[in-house]
Amino acid sequence: MEICRHKDALEIRELDPFLAELLRQVPTSTETKDAPAAQQRLFSAPAAESANEFREEWRLYVEPELRKLFQSTAETVRHDLEQLRCTKKPFANCSLRIPLAHADAWLNTLNQARLVIATKYNFSESDLSDHYRSPFGSRRDLALFQVNFYGFLQEFILREMDQTPGA
Repeated sequence: MEICRHKDALEIRELDPFLAELLRQVPTSTETKDAPAAQQRLFSAPAAESANEFREEWRLYVEPELRKLFQSTAETVRHDLEQLRCTKKPFANCSLRIPLAHADAWLNTLNQARLVIATKYNFSESDLSDHYRSPFGSRRDLALFQVNFYGFLQEFILREMDQTPGA
């Protein structure tokens, strides 16, 4: 896999099928319908329980807008991922081009996915900082790899955005 910037886009080239599949899972990894703890994490209240009025206003006015934002960014990512229909051999030649204009949507959606996965699997700080974990032995290990891979992509996008003229 090669990641680089080319003109007005970030490109991920020579993706193997495994990593391409993890990328295709980004938008669906943000879904919280079967994970109340993940939903609570994404839409956490900004004040103590004693601030009932403020929390209610937050639920009424801010949460709906956050949901719209999250859906919109996930849709942008889903649209960008349509490029990953790698059906021709060799599969290692799959590429993904992310327009710089979509970088914020990617950062937002990758962050959502990481939070939801980490909450679903109840990862501790120790789990999340263990970068020397052995190969996959369970679905939980795969989910931890997924969280770390998405974090790596966020880091790359942020680094490239930092180098964008006018950013």
